Amino acid sequence: MPPLPITQFEPHMPKLITLIENLVQIESPTTSKSSVDELGRFAAAEMEARGAQVRIEPQTNAGDHQIGTWGEGRGGLLLMVHLDTVHPLGTLENMPFTKHENHLFGPGVLDMKASIAMALTAIEVLSQNEKLRQDKLTLLCTSDEETGSRTSRTLIEQMAQDHELVLCLEPALPDGGLKTWRKGTLAFRVEAIGKAAHAGSNIKDGVNAILEMAHQIPGIAGFADEKTETTINVGVIEGGTRSNVVPDLCWLRVDGRAKTKDEGDRVLASMLALEPILEGAEIRVKGGWNRQPMERNELMIKTFQRAQSIARDLGLSVSEGGTGGGSDANFVAALGVPVLDGFGAIGTGAHTQHEQIETESLAERTALIAALISEW
Repeated sequence: MPPLPITQFEPHMPKLITLIENLVQIESPTTSKSSVDELGRFAAAEMEARGAQVRIEPQTNAGDHQIGTWGEGRGGLLLMVHLDTVHPLGTLENMPFTKHENHLFGPGVLDMKASIAMALTAIEVLSQNEKLRQDKLTLLCTSDEETGSRTSRTLIEQMAQDHELVLCLEPALPDGGLKTWRKGTLAFRVEAIGKAAHAGSNIKDGVNAILEMAHQIPGIAGFADEKTETTINVGVIEGGTRSNVVPDLCWLRVDGRAKTKDEGDRVLASMLALEPILEGAEIRVKGGWNRQPMERNELMIKTFQRAQSIARDLGLSVSEGGTGGGSDANFVAALGVPVLDGFGAIGTGAHTQHEQIETESLAERTALIAALISEW
């Protein structure tokens, strides 16, 4: 049977927009557990109102994770959203939720409160039309994606392996395309250890840690590779105490991005192999993979083509692409579980003061989520 047509979702758009507004009005920066938990309770109530069995995964140092389940058993679909945003408490005072022409503005509206509302609406419309799949459907709402998913990663990996397909509802590409690749992310702290000395009376007794790091930085930056689109960013540096003291410590933070695991492993090996340049200096490197790449491999291509076929049955033409940023979909892809990303709203300005989504495509995007749920 064909999926529910887009016209079935259009009458639900005013309610969807109101739901987005309600979600945005509950500020939820990752670092405020009480705020994220308030939004989590709201999301849990909305899931229960749509027939879900809701389970809470309580956390001590982060917001609680909320899990809504329809149906039973293994297999089925897992939808992933996150409750947290990067915007600090009080952002709504200067960046209130607003509607202007065909756009909605507000903190977290694109990344990714619209996605939560779209998932809930897709499930509601499917249920009303008796099209909700008979096996298991799970909506996982995590609390700490914006800071690296430290408390949710294990949960994501466990749940992904219990489902046959995972849809990550991060924002769509600008043209509405799905994300079939994401770069993996590596993070490092590099320390140069020197020897302190008075800069006037016995400078020769010292080993300048800042100077050592200055020698290291060009080599670290050189681990980038334009051909493979591997990037390196030396983003933070700190060292020394006073200008008349030879510094005995300088440290920096490095961000690495790679499209393939092999490329990321090359960067990792190169970073761990750093050797001091100055006599008497020492180099220490900590870190490695945060998220491995979501590669556009044979499984990804096959998964996208099937989703593309379902979209065609809706009358939609869906493209594909990728991004240098990571998401929770990276964790799933590394397990070999079929996953697609970018099912969220179309918009711009994520993490900025002009974060926004367009409203004209909300019915299509919601219908697409529903079609994958019912037809996969």
